[in-house]
Amino acid sequence: MCCAINNKEWSEAEVRAAMQRPLPGMAAQVTMAPRPRPFRPPDGSTPRQAGVLVLLYPVGGRLHLVFTVRTANLDYHAGQVSFPGGGWEEGDTSLAETALRETREELGISAEGIEVLGPLTPLYIPPSHNLVHPFVALAPRRPAFQPDPLEVAELLEVPLATFRDPSIRGEDRMERDGLEVVIPYYAVRGHKIWGATAIILAEFLALLGS
Repeated sequence: MCCAINNKEWSEAEVRAAMQRPLPGMAAQVTMAPRPRPFRPPDGSTPRQAGVLVLLYPVGGRLHLVFTVRTANLDYHAGQVSFPGGGWEEGDTSLAETALRETREELGISAEGIEVLGPLTPLYIPPSHNLVHPFVALAPRRPAFQPDPLEVAELLEVPLATFRDPSIRGEDRMERDGLEVVIPYYAVRGHKIWGATAIILAEFLALLGS
């Protein structure tokens, strides 16, 4: 049989070990970035700081990732698949705390037992003028999700091993301002994960050795 898909599960120990390695940064990010795409804010501008959580937890012995499908009424990235998170606010002691607070608010979960393993490479988001700081975290069990209906249209819970399958990767092409833009994505359960979420995910998967 040719070209069998590697569906081996990643373990918690492998995720912990991966987060001790040097971050691959832009070399991994660009593999799932729209082309062309700016990676730096305009000169002289100060983007808003934000934090998002790449949250993993076990279900039936398999590590899962949670994404949110954003509601259609949000100002930015409406209808897109995202990691939970949002902008830094006064009172947040760190951007990791921002990511945890926003995740609690969006998903209606407790932060008890959630362990932040470390950061990924910050990423500039042109439409919302945010500099997003992603953090990888582990929960000991599936959280009792109660999503905020004003922000979350749907939860997307995906086994981490799903992303070992190269067939879920695709590309769309569209014209923007007279230029052809190539948009890579992961196709998962009827949704396309693209943009900043796919870029962040690409770096995490590169750390895991995917």
